[in-house]
Amino acid sequence: MAELLNIKEASEWATKDIIFALTAEDIQYEARERLDRELTNDEISIFKKRFEYAIGENLLFIYPALFENFKRNELL
Repeated sequence: MAELLNIKEASEWATKDIIFALTAEDIQYEARERLDRELTNDEISIFKKRFEYAIGENLLFIYPALFENFKRNELL
């Protein structure tokens, strides 16, 4: 279920400081632990869409809260 990157895109990703990453293998590990089976490609696609939506929605709240805490020196 991996998406293919062209050489330029792969090179750009390789030089980024990634803060959080979740791979299809990570999802399959969790599926084996929680469901005793692996997900199908369709299920991984659904998981990906819903996970991306959930993370995106929560970032609307998480980013402002984190930066506000930094502003007040509460995270240091």
